[in-house]
Amino acid sequence: MQRVCFLLKVRADRLDEYRERHATVWPEMRRALSDTGWHNYSLFLREDGLLVGYLETEDFAAAMAGMEATDVNARWQAEMAPFFESLDGARPDEAMKPLTEVFHLA
Repeated sequence: MQRVCFLLKVRADRLDEYRERHATVWPEMRRALSDTGWHNYSLFLREDGLLVGYLETEDFAAAMAGMEATDVNARWQAEMAPFFESLDGARPDEAMKPLTEVFHLA
């Protein structure tokens, strides 16, 4: 099982709305994530907008490709893009660059 961690930056003026949106993630989106291999997926948000994402998956590339093929992901990413800083035209899911794991205590 791969453990994947990534960072993004939520705009300071959108923090409250970002939290609200994630309190009510669409059931179709939740199902798509599970069906495409995203497990134990968590998002953590710091008050300055730093977003830390963590998930476990058998194959991150396959999990990303699986989501890319869903209509719900395209709709979700389009709605979420305005919440983030420094995407440079990319969708939020395209900007998720996994961090290198340097230690793990099992």
